[in-house]
Amino acid sequence: MDFLNSMRYPSPQLSKRYWLFILVGVLCLAPWVCVFTGGNYWVRVLDFALLYVFLALGLNIVVGFAGLLDLGYIAFYAVGAYVAGLLASPHLANSFSTISAIFPGGVHTSYWIILPIAALVAAFFGILLGAPTLKLRGDYLAIVTLGFGEIIRIFLNNLDRPLNITNGPKGINNIDAITIGSFSFGKSFQLWGVTIPSVIFYYYLFLILVIAVMIVSLRIQDSRIGRAWVAIREDEIAAQAMGLNTRNLKLLAFAIGASFGGISGALFASFQGFISPESFSLSESIIVLAMVVLGGMGHIPGVILGAILLAAFPEFLRATLEPLQRLLFGQVLLDSEIIRQLLYGTALILVVRYKPKGLWPKVH
Repeated sequence: MDFLNSMRYPSPQLSKRYWLFILVGVLCLAPWVCVFTGGNYWVRVLDFALLYVFLALGLNIVVGFAGLLDLGYIAFYAVGAYVAGLLASPHLANSFSTISAIFPGGVHTSYWIILPIAALVAAFFGILLGAPTLKLRGDYLAIVTLGFGEIIRIFLNNLDRPLNITNGPKGINNIDAITIGSFSFGKSFQLWGVTIPSVIFYYYLFLILVIAVMIVSLRIQDSRIGRAWVAIREDEIAAQAMGLNTRNLKLLAFAIGASFGGISGALFASFQGFISPESFSLSESIIVLAMVVLGGMGHIPGVILGAILLAAFPEFLRATLEPLQRLLFGQVLLDSEIIRQLLYGTALILVVRYKPKGLWPKVH
């Protein structure tokens, strides 16, 4: 009877494990379903969705936990990408004869060294941004961080003279793929006569790293530092009166959030094999911020949901709007890109209007 009762009325703990196993199974099978139904395109969409989840979790520390409105977060993404581009490509050797003499074939550093370097460099830039903005709040902080993001993009666009460091608007290409021993994530793999595309390997790598970042975020959220950030977010003056060092805590939030962005940028550079300043525009910062706000600021599952929806929804519209117009009207009346942006913006407005706390807000 106890067994039958447990099947009829499972405990909350068993129910959570049950749904967790289902979620893990869906995540593991998703790229294979995409390959057999729509080809590699949709697997690439999933890869970029995971990168956006990585970015959104980093921004959630700054915006969701500490309550610091950051419109220049994409700058840390750019810093991480260019760290990887400079340390894992022939660009520096081609631009500087001194480096070419030491590394004739180009600088090809292991990504397992590049990732922590990218995190540290991005964290440094996060502190560089946070230090002069500690007394700013709300709109003023947003304007300063927006300017910081644009400054980084403009620097990357113009650091091709007099010394060619970033190659300017031409970008950096031939960036190495991530490798483990002799195995490269950038090459397809033959298994029993079946070709496994490289995008699937990147998917599982990104998934593992996103799970790791999610665990770190959960641990931070439940720690004393996480609770201190929430106190600053709710009422900074009261938090300061209770003895919290708001200055150091804000700098820590900027540094940790920026480090997540730096790692994500390095992964993006490896995945694409090419980077240019165009990939790090203001619109990207706004999209990542919209992911955090849409899902539910400060709520990690909600942020993940918002990132996946905003990364996948535009691509779904891109793929379906033109065939749908041909089916209904026999011709394409409006460019799919115009309709896609219209529906994308309308969806955001509706969600913010009717779900102001996000699609999956945190329940206190």
